[in-house]
Amino acid sequence: MEWEKDKQHHPEKSHSFSPRDTAGQDNNDHHHHPSDPNPNLQPEQDPDHTNDTTNAANSESPKEADSKPDNTESEEKEDDKEEGIGETTEEESHPPPDFDQVCQEIDQFISTLSTAKGCESDPPELPEAMEHFPFLVEAKIANYDSTESLMKWNQLSEEDSSLFLVTVDRLSKLITSLTSFSSESSYASSINRIGGILQRAMSYLEDEFRSLLEDPKIPDFDKIDESKAKQASSSSNSNQEADNSVPEEPKSTEDDSFPGYSDEVMSDLSRLAKAMITGGYEAECYQVYIVTRRTVLEETLHKLGFEKFSIDDIQKMQWEPLEREIVSWNKTFKQFVAVVFKGERKLSAAVFGDDGEGEGGDGDSVFSSVTRGIMIQLLNFAAAVGMTKRSSEKLFKFLDIYENLRDVILAMDDLFVEGTVNELKSEASLIRTRLGESMVSIFCELENSIKTDTGKTPVAGGAVHPLTRYTMNYLRYACEYKDTLEQIFREHQQIERADSATGSDYDYTNSQGSNSSSSCQNQVNQTSVKQSPFTVQINKVMDLLDMNIGAKSKLYRDPLLSSIFMMNNDRYILQKVKGSPEFTELMGDTWSRKRSSDIRNCHKKYRESWGRLLHCLSHEGLTVQGKVVKPVLKERFKSFNAMFDEIHKTQSTWVVSDEQLQSELRVSIVSVVIPAYRAFMARFSQNFTPGRQTEKYIKYQAEDIETYIDELFDGNAGGAAWKKKP
Repeated sequence: MEWEKDKQHHPEKSHSFSPRDTAGQDNNDHHHHPSDPNPNLQPEQDPDHTNDTTNAANSESPKEADSKPDNTESEEKEDDKEEGIGETTEEESHPPPDFDQVCQEIDQFISTLSTAKGCESDPPELPEAMEHFPFLVEAKIANYDSTESLMKWNQLSEEDSSLFLVTVDRLSKLITSLTSFSSESSYASSINRIGGILQRAMSYLEDEFRSLLEDPKIPDFDKIDESKAKQASSSSNSNQEADNSVPEEPKSTEDDSFPGYSDEVMSDLSRLAKAMITGGYEAECYQVYIVTRRTVLEETLHKLGFEKFSIDDIQKMQWEPLEREIVSWNKTFKQFVAVVFKGERKLSAAVFGDDGEGEGGDGDSVFSSVTRGIMIQLLNFAAAVGMTKRSSEKLFKFLDIYENLRDVILAMDDLFVEGTVNELKSEASLIRTRLGESMVSIFCELENSIKTDTGKTPVAGGAVHPLTRYTMNYLRYACEYKDTLEQIFREHQQIERADSATGSDYDYTNSQGSNSSSSCQNQVNQTSVKQSPFTVQINKVMDLLDMNIGAKSKLYRDPLLSSIFMMNNDRYILQKVKGSPEFTELMGDTWSRKRSSDIRNCHKKYRESWGRLLHCLSHEGLTVQGKVVKPVLKERFKSFNAMFDEIHKTQSTWVVSDEQLQSELRVSIVSVVIPAYRAFMARFSQNFTPGRQTEKYIKYQAEDIETYIDELFDGNAGGAAWKKKP
């Protein structure tokens, strides 16, 4: 937009006004009026001035010139006039020139000048009203901009403010008409005089325009969010019978709360802007508006908690403080797009008369000048974050920024005008693409972190490995952004295909083999349906995790504890997948069934390990010719007691944190051991003499064994001490 219009014929403008040398100026203004007896006289000082001048002009003719009195008589009359001037002033009281009448004559003169310009005829002579108009107008302006009693625009009545603007408009039209004949020497003084007065009026309007702009009420954005939430809640209940008061509550949302000016102020801003632009002071008007509104937007940024940082500052910032700044950025960015920029565009359209939909209008151009720098500042923060060192914990904040940028790019056409919108969309798209590539790299970092986790110390009690917990929680959280990550990996694949000129749909491979459940599932899926790039990436990470956990299970010397470890980790993985609909969709039902089968196989293997204990309860070899061999019976009970004590002592320190799996294991043990023990006791316990012998060999009742089995997998290092607890 061109703010600087051609004002080469206008007098030079200044931003301040000092008291004028009216005497000197008036002499200059009236040098082409030889009949003026006193060029320095103010309108209120000589009420006869108008009549004298008019009479002299009307009586000018050759005949009357011959009858003029001689010099002596003229001098005597002049002496008499000087002697009686005081008496005349006191005795006669003529009204000053009527302002409305003078204005009408000026309007007629402006019309005459326009006609003369259109006909290319000689310019008309300056009317007598041109002598009074500058004095009268400047006197009225002095009532507004006097340093002793400055009148603020919002303190003026509607009548006074309208009269002032009408006067300024008349000055603007007059100076424009006069400058059309600037080559006329007789107009030079009037052009300078009127131009100076117009400049003084515009200086006052500029100050008041700035003053009104500087006093908005920045809204409470938290309340705006609450209002939106209430509105959404109200709309969800729209099928219910409506009460008149219900829809009234959410009316005042962002439309009314930003930019924070009342309807009266908005009207005043529009009127002042129109007056300044019409008067040729559009550059000053735009500059005041742009600078002031930028300052307001900067204050709004600060109020929302967003601070301006350089790229170097962000690069050097630790993650925790940077994470907080990203949260502030997301909040600020959303509010500016949803509320601030929309309100700002409505404001510029209201002030500069643009409907907000046209292209190239003054309102749109000014809006772009105000908001472009703010938008670039917000985008620069996102770009700087994307350039920081990549690490897995940054993924989700990167995703938040990415989604914000994606949504804003779609809305930019409705927010910004052509030219500006293309630049901003290009910048935002570039930043979004860089963030996407960073997130693909973060997944590569996740893969590497799994591969390099080669610790040789097994987890105590066969519990879920920290690597499993971290990876599965990470993937589950990532799956909440499934659609966004699908888009990121799809775009990344397109970039890779363009760079490598490959024609394959997906260039991901699973090089981990086919032993793991994820690898098996990949093979099944790849034969039936083409996987998306993000699904392939998730399966790749799952394969790596399975391989790593399988290797760690071999660190346990006890095969049973190794089975418990695998059950724990597989169960944890399965539960995390099932707990997320997005994750379940990615992995598929076949994968879930295969994982459940793996857990059942480990469970079966563990349950079969109790066969050694059950062998002690075998009836074989306890009777000879129908009689019980007591030494053998005693040895069987002793072996059972010792073995059960050892199992309880050992396996009560093992950990099964999943309550369902823990219960399933205990129930399966009870179902195998307790029936066999009850039967053995019923068949052989009476062979011991009641008393000390019975207590020595029959250490446990069936109920005791069941109680101790319920203490397994609690991770209790105290072992049998648990039975002493109340």
